[in-house]
Amino acid sequence: MKARLCVERLTLDYGSRRVLDEITLAIAEGAFTAIVGPNGCGKSTLLKTLLRLLVPRQGKVLLDGRDLAGISPRTVSRQVALLPQGAESPEGLTVEELVHYGRAPYQSWWGRAGPEDRSAVAQAMTHTGVAELAERPLHELSGGQRQRAWLAMVLAQETPIVLLDEPTTFLDINHQHELMELLAGLRLQGRTLVAVLHDLNQAARYADVMVALSPDGRIYDQGPPQRVMTAAMMQAIFGLACHVDTDPVSARPRVTPLTGGLKGC
Repeated sequence: MKARLCVERLTLDYGSRRVLDEITLAIAEGAFTAIVGPNGCGKSTLLKTLLRLLVPRQGKVLLDGRDLAGISPRTVSRQVALLPQGAESPEGLTVEELVHYGRAPYQSWWGRAGPEDRSAVAQAMTHTGVAELAERPLHELSGGQRQRAWLAMVLAQETPIVLLDEPTTFLDINHQHELMELLAGLRLQGRTLVAVLHDLNQAARYADVMVALSPDGRIYDQGPPQRVMTAAMMQAIFGLACHVDTDPVSARPRVTPLTGGLKGC
């Protein structure tokens, strides 16, 4: 697959601790890429580096073959959007006001919304099912409703590439399923999605590509879920003995941890 967003030999440190080490990655255009791995392996750090929110020690991020460091923030924000983890908004902000923030890359310095902005906001709210909540303050909404409102803001940005940092965190199982189905629909519309996911079965079910990071901040493996999500991978990077079989609904790999300290599958 063609790749518009690429990482070349990326290394990043937090103080004296190396978080990402020699990461090389090509994000497939029009695909859903899931980044998985144990806590502290650099998943969210990698996602933030893709949007230049963190500066690597060495290596570079390329957008359409150009070093991201040499592209203006406004130009980048018209190509790549981020749904951050645990996003918070000012008290009293309504859903519609939040979604309008997604139009900032297209507006003049005084920020007056035009017909195209209003249309993009309305479409994004309808697509994420929050149109009827437009006048509601965010702090009055449920966790699932708030997450859909934030996603509407990202969609209003109208970027071909969308990054999501643990989008299902703190959601109950029903809202997790709804959100993942919504993301799958975006992928079918041609969006390029990159998401950090903790739930490996969700990642295997919805992603076209899985990128598994090891605890030392290196890529253990990357490719289709059928190749990446194996018992050997689970043991190597999570230290977890498990059984991997085929999910009867999605026909994708499904992992079940073993009990009693058993090793292997």
